[in-house]
Amino acid sequence: MAEGGGDSSQEKTEEATPRKLEKAREDGQIPRSRDLTTTFILLAGTIGLYTFGQSIAGSLMGLAKNNFSLSRTEVFDPAAMLAHLVSSFGAGLFALIPLFIVLLIASVVGPIALGGWLLSAKAMAPKFSRMNPAAGLKRMFAFKALVELFKSLGKVAAVMTAAVIALTLWQQDILQLAGQETRSAVAESLHISAVTTILMAAVTVLIALVDVPFQIFDHSKKLKMSRQEIKDEHKDSEGKPEVKGRIRQLQREMAQRRMMSQVPDADVVITNPTHYAVALKYDPDNMATPIMVAKGGDQIALKIREIAKAHRVEIIESPVLARSVFYTTEIDEAIPTGLYVAVAQVLAYVFGLRNYRRGRGERPQYPRVDVPRDLRYD
Repeated sequence: MAEGGGDSSQEKTEEATPRKLEKAREDGQIPRSRDLTTTFILLAGTIGLYTFGQSIAGSLMGLAKNNFSLSRTEVFDPAAMLAHLVSSFGAGLFALIPLFIVLLIASVVGPIALGGWLLSAKAMAPKFSRMNPAAGLKRMFAFKALVELFKSLGKVAAVMTAAVIALTLWQQDILQLAGQETRSAVAESLHISAVTTILMAAVTVLIALVDVPFQIFDHSKKLKMSRQEIKDEHKDSEGKPEVKGRIRQLQREMAQRRMMSQVPDADVVITNPTHYAVALKYDPDNMATPIMVAKGGDQIALKIREIAKAHRVEIIESPVLARSVFYTTEIDEAIPTGLYVAVAQVLAYVFGLRNYRRGRGERPQYPRVDVPRDLRYD
């Protein structure tokens, strides 16, 4: 903390980085809305009642008729009553299975609608710190817990108000159900239940429309980072500048050592004579064109010349050609086609000079190297 005020870099004002979001997801920290799940379940229940209500009502009516038509012998036979109970339970469950399937799908889709599917072993791992009674009491009476309690009470009150309004509107129809024929009474009661569920679902939809953006905002706010945290994360992921610089230096040294090891196998080293040096190799039996095996400037060029002298590699001074090859060719690459003639003149001189020293022919004339103007680097 700096004198005279807080360090603004420590304020969490920056949006979470992709790495922070990924880590939070691994820890099970994703936005979730219970109200959205409740809305999905209520809407699914309403759709299920409208879709399968008639079928369910018919099955339950048949089940009720069967239960009220038992003989005296069956009523006083415990084994028969137990078998009848099991049969009735199975029939009722089978009639309600379509609605249960719809509700099950809604209970799965609702939570993953916001935040997506997540299966985090770290989030499911037991945390013994939560078993501390003192910490549990502190969480129960914390300000956030009280806010959540009042929010829940408000949601319950809103849903209950919608239910009461719906039942009040249908009060006369509900009272008249007792005097109606069984089939029509069941159909009417299902209709009233569906309308009541729709009103309750409408209230939860409004609550979810408010809660979902709030949960996204709250999740984003919790994951916000300070500028220092972003810098530290960048250092951890990319490496500290000192380490990266040292790695690059070692890579350059390794590449340079490998390059220098190829100089003794070169056929000729062309120099500037002091600022540049390039080493070329050409094997007519195995190469289509000459390749450059080493190059460098200043101290590296001096080192190339020293190695060439130590291994009796011919050194030719040709400033224009040395600069051209240096700037147009990379290590282990073939020379460009525009330099074929100039390099061929140098190699012919080197091979002729080599034969002369072996007593095979006359001493060759030093070539006049001709480099195209578009490949010259002054």
